[in-house]
Amino acid sequence: MNKVTTVTWLSALLLFAGCAAFNTGTQVQSGRRALLINDPDRALPYFLEAAQTDPNYVYRSGYFHEGIWTYVGRTQYATKRYTEARQSLERALSRDRDDLLARLYLGLALVRSGDNAMGTKEILAGMRGIYDWIDYINRAHPFEAYWDPLGEIRKAIEPYLPRTGGDLVVPEALVADAEWLGYKMEDEIERVRQDERRRYERDYDRRQGGSIGFGIGF
Repeated sequence: MNKVTTVTWLSALLLFAGCAAFNTGTQVQSGRRALLINDPDRALPYFLEAAQTDPNYVYRSGYFHEGIWTYVGRTQYATKRYTEARQSLERALSRDRDDLLARLYLGLALVRSGDNAMGTKEILAGMRGIYDWIDYINRAHPFEAYWDPLGEIRKAIEPYLPRTGGDLVVPEALVADAEWLGYKMEDEIERVRQDERRRYERDYDRRQGGSIGFGIGF
C-alpha cells in the first residue's frame, strides 16, 4: 500500500468514525428529548440504535455523565420492561460503577421485579451518590453552571440519607421519589447544558466585541 493510498484510507476511516459519532449523538439527543416530555415509547428505539452503533457511548453535561446503557435501561423501566431494564442497567454499571442514575434505576427495576431488599439498597445508594455529587461539584466549581440551585433535588433526598437499606421494607413513597428524582436529574442535566451554552455564547460575544474595539481604537 503506497503512501497516498494509506492517507486516503485513513482519511476515509476518520470521516466514517466522525459520522458515526455524530449520528450516535443525534440519536441520543432525540431520545433525550422524548424522555424529557415523558414519551419513553418513542425514546427507546433511539437509545437502542445508539447503543448498537456505539455501546461505549457516554453522554456528558456539566461534569455529569450517563452511559448509553443507562438510557436504554431507564427507558425500558419506564415502559415496564423490568427484566430487560435490569440487564441493561447491570451492563451500564459493569462499564462504570460511578454511573449514578444507572444505580438508581437498577434499584427501581429490582423493586419492580420483587427484590425489595436489594432494590432498596441500590436506590438509597443512588440517592446518596447523587446528593454527594451535587454538593461536591458545586463546591469544586463555584463559578460554573450551578446544579440544583433551589435545592429541590437534595431536599427530596434528605429524608432518606440516614437509612441504609438491606432488610428495609420498601415504602411506595421511596419508589415514587426515586422515579421523580430520575426525571428531575435529566431535566437538570438539560438546564445545565443550556446554561453552559448561553455562557459560552456570551463569552464568545465579549471576545469578539473586545477584538473589534481594540482594532478600531488602535
